[in-house]
Amino acid sequence: MEGKQTNNPLHGIKLADILDYLVEKYGWEELGQRINIRCFTHEPSVKSSLKFLRRTPWAREKVEQLYLKSNP
Repeated sequence: MEGKQTNNPLHGIKLADILDYLVEKYGWEELGQRINIRCFTHEPSVKSSLKFLRRTPWAREKVEQLYLKSNP
């Protein structure tokens, strides 16, 4: 089972950690410009964003892709 996720660069990284990293790197305003979703542009918070991203696969994928591009 350990080798099952070897090709997944996000394995073991929590969505909350990804979001924290992106908010710290870009801030809410720029994050909302890069990924235009309401939870980033209107009264953003980590809690509400996590709730939305966990329910919305297309938005989560955009966040994960931005994280992969931004994090060396």
